[in-house]
Amino acid sequence: MEEREGEVRWDGLCSRDAAARAAALDTIGQAVLRRAESVASGAVADGLPVPVARDGLGEALARLLMLSKRCPFPDVREKSEAILGGVQELGIRIPRPLGHGPSRFIPEKEVPAPLLWDCFFLSCLYHSEESEKVQSALDEHFCCLSPDCLTIQVGKEDAAMHTLFAESFATLGRLDNVTLVMVFHPQYLESFLKTQHYLLQMDGPLPLHYRHYIGIMAAARHQCSYLVNLHVNDFLHVGGDPKWLNGLENAPQKLQNLGELNKMLAHRPWLITKEHIEQLLKTEENSWSLAELIHAVVLLTHYHSLASFTFGCGISPEIDCEGGHTFRPPSVSNYCICDITNGYHGVDEIHASPAGSIPSTESVCEVEALMEKMKQLQECRDEEEASQEEMATRFEREKRESMFVCSSEDEESAATRDVSRHFEDTSYGYKDFSRHGMHVPTFRVQDYSWEDHGYSLVNRLYPDVGQLLDEKFHIAYNLTYNTMAMHKDVDTSMLRRAIWNYIHCMFGIRYDDYDYGEINQLLDRSFKVYIKTVVCTPEKTTKRMYDSFWRQFEHSEKVQLVCVLRDSPTSCLPDSHSLSFSCCSWGSAHSQVTGKCRVPGLK
Repeated sequence: MEEREGEVRWDGLCSRDAAARAAALDTIGQAVLRRAESVASGAVADGLPVPVARDGLGEALARLLMLSKRCPFPDVREKSEAILGGVQELGIRIPRPLGHGPSRFIPEKEVPAPLLWDCFFLSCLYHSEESEKVQSALDEHFCCLSPDCLTIQVGKEDAAMHTLFAESFATLGRLDNVTLVMVFHPQYLESFLKTQHYLLQMDGPLPLHYRHYIGIMAAARHQCSYLVNLHVNDFLHVGGDPKWLNGLENAPQKLQNLGELNKMLAHRPWLITKEHIEQLLKTEENSWSLAELIHAVVLLTHYHSLASFTFGCGISPEIDCEGGHTFRPPSVSNYCICDITNGYHGVDEIHASPAGSIPSTESVCEVEALMEKMKQLQECRDEEEASQEEMATRFEREKRESMFVCSSEDEESAATRDVSRHFEDTSYGYKDFSRHGMHVPTFRVQDYSWEDHGYSLVNRLYPDVGQLLDEKFHIAYNLTYNTMAMHKDVDTSMLRRAIWNYIHCMFGIRYDDYDYGEINQLLDRSFKVYIKTVVCTPEKTTKRMYDSFWRQFEHSEKVQLVCVLRDSPTSCLPDSHSLSFSCCSWGSAHSQVTGKCRVPGLK
């Protein structure tokens, strides 16, 4: 990436070649220090006691801080830290991170990624001619860890994960917090990154800057400033017009026309009709082709659901973005200065939560009770099967009850900056589809499915994306390690299916072969509140909601749940839902299918 004055280029750091990275780091170091010397001399001339980073220096220092903490290449981390040290020696205050790791909900010490990078690095040193460096690396990075801990961490899976990090950094130029949390589940992460890379960077109907702007529009609908910040930078990097960022009204009319579909997909997809699609496909100057619209809809739904993951896991701002760093000096009244140096700022107190604490009798009993219910339900399945009429009645009952699942208190979610300029009709939001006198018929998923309708449609008009989406959906649904909290070798399929089907039930989708009476047995109210909030109004998700269910489960198990929440509605939505409406306007009656719920008026 090129800075405003063309002095600092970051592209070379993405190279997989160490020599190329070293050359890029030398160039960056010279440019930053040259800028810093200019700022320092200007401060002396102006009589300022402490030089203030200006003229783009602050942004460059924040980028270096991010690289020193979040780059999978040790050479980049070390050199970035050295450049920051050189700037500090000139009397210029350098930034420090805010927050406590990639997630507000998960203690930093329980996120595997940072430890993994250095463990992989050290394991390489053990097998090189530079093994004498290992002890100094241990002293510097792992003063609180035993060699046994390192031995446990290093293995084939860790090496594969480091490769995944390196690939992600080389592709995106960063290792973002979503990746660092999603890495709890490497198989899903790999599929996610592959799909996202294809949507944003590979050949497709839409130009690159349109893709990032559509990502901004989609993330803004859920007030997800985290994703908006990332794609603002990417939008500018690929040559997007900065004027578009002043508000949707400054973007081309073609993108403005997408605003209506964006808001309905995000909040009330059951209201979309074929007329909405026909309006976008009309033959005129600002119309969309069918291939372009499919690409746009997949992007919109990708970022709507990624906003759910971001809020559901409490993803923190990126270090180099707004809210991720500060130039103010820290207060040391409550913790040791060595904690500041190592990036731990009272994290244990802030992140204390049931998932990371000593097991309580009550929470352990909850796990045991859940496992006992699963056992009893399986026995009931084997003994007696409910009639189709009874199963239909249970579905309708669960669907009605889901309409009244909501948080019992007006909790305050994490503050985010205002991103409303990127979309229209700011008062428009989620409303339960069967309230206010609106009746939406039950939709039988067996009649219209991703496998039978969406997959072929997407692959025909946007080649290879159907395959990538299909792979990701199947990974999300089938992902299991056969564990429940402290218990191993557990068949979790019953619980996973209850969660998946409950999400679809909220939108009126019924599986004929499923007994919806199982849902109330397996999902308690606090769990349902969290699910509905993350899926329908993710911006309202709070840490209290996250902590209130599955209190003795591992954080990795909760992240796995959010992956399922992210892909469960999406597995029907972007492909056999909205895309099918496009086909309706082209007379493709066989593809008139829905996703989150059936759309009134489509026959």
